[in-house]
Amino acid sequence: MKSVGLIGFGQFGQLAAQVLTSHFDVQVADPAPATPLRARDIGVKIGSLADVASREIVIFAVPVVSMEAVFRAAAPHLQPGALVIDVGSVKMLPSRWMTEILPAHVDLVATHPLFGPQSARTGLDGLRLVVCPIRGDRHDKVAAFGRSLGLTVTVTTPEEHDREMAYVQALTHLIGRSLVNLGIPDEQLKTASYQHLLELCALIGADTFELFTAIQTQNPFAAEVVEKFVGEAQSLLEQVAAKRA
Repeated sequence: MKSVGLIGFGQFGQLAAQVLTSHFDVQVADPAPATPLRARDIGVKIGSLADVASREIVIFAVPVVSMEAVFRAAAPHLQPGALVIDVGSVKMLPSRWMTEILPAHVDLVATHPLFGPQSARTGLDGLRLVVCPIRGDRHDKVAAFGRSLGLTVTVTTPEEHDREMAYVQALTHLIGRSLVNLGIPDEQLKTASYQHLLELCALIGADTFELFTAIQTQNPFAAEVVEKFVGEAQSLLEQVAAKRA
């Protein structure tokens, strides 16, 4: 059984650990005070950053805003031939950091699981995983493992990922978090479209603000898409106001 080091044990790190413990010898590293209790509940070992980063497969499940610093801290401990994977919500910046910071003797694969604990609460079947080859050829093995879990896997480039995610994720999370903050009620006389908005709130409401910030600020294509949406919404309201005049 190959050894996996999981750096980061937040919401997604815990989900990843639950899935991976059936296939790998998993050890986690995270300075959060709750880590020992959560690790014990899931059945994974805890180690230092140095220990965890020295494993055969190393997965970084930390917020994108922290990723560059964590890469630098872990780099001296990565072993020759290791496979390094990130699970960040954007791909261009993490891919560049991995290439520039991590040693040439490790293979690199950038991934983005397009789901979280809420989406995966009934299982992984049909959920989507994006795989981006960065260095080496082991992205094929990562993709194959994802498919063995029932995931729908797409192999693409970091740039193409971020271009699509500007719509799929940045725009969706902006709308969803705005509705969550507004506190839209579960009305009795709701339509099917309104029910979809409530479901969007349920999915996004549990996400951290760190994730939302990363999606909006770390994707180089997000600002343009969001600005177009805000501009179009304002234009529609102005058109309505003109009809009232």
